Amino acid sequence: MTEDLGFIHRFEPARDSASEETLLVLHGTGGDENDLIGIGQTVAPGAAILSPRGNVLENGAPRFFRRLAEGVFDPKEVRSRADELARFIRAAVLRYDLDPSRIFALGYSNGANIASTVMLLEPGLLRGSVLLRPMLVYEPAERNDLEGSAVFISAGRMDPIVPVTSVEKLVALFEASRANVTLKWQLAGHSLVPSEVREAAEWLALQRTRV
Repeated sequence: MTEDLGFIHRFEPARDSASEETLLVLHGTGGDENDLIGIGQTVAPGAAILSPRGNVLENGAPRFFRRLAEGVFDPKEVRSRADELARFIRAAVLRYDLDPSRIFALGYSNGANIASTVMLLEPGLLRGSVLLRPMLVYEPAERNDLEGSAVFISAGRMDPIVPVTSVEKLVALFEASRANVTLKWQLAGHSLVPSEVREAAEWLALQRTRV
């Protein structure tokens, strides 16, 4: 664990010497840089893992941006925090000698939401993202072209936190930006189920061959 580059974070070098991919792992509310390491290694075997801890605290629980209430956010603050994470990614590319064209994100809940915002604001910074339980938290005034980028969204039909309409709006926004979107609905709530981790791994394996 290290505290420079603007975020407390954990970096795990690629376990496969032939792998040039990096998986940016982004935790949910109350998580930290260690939470999703195991899932990340399952989803992207052999890849390097870059896992920052959110800089915002909500009653002591780390997050990547504030919420004013459940499902209510300040667009300016969300954008500012997305810009902050984008700077961290660029700095990490230099620090750890990463291939900038082979960075994928894996985010859960709040982590998925910051990953989607970075993708929408910074075309090409992330090659693709696995978004687990995301919702639409920020809609850019400008419409960036995300052709060549890919998104895997796994949402829960019985999720008490994320409305179905919010997921659908996020999908529509990515599709309007010409990203390749795969949407999987789970018979689940906000918690993850083993099958979607397997589905995410299969999807990412396919994307990694296309880089």
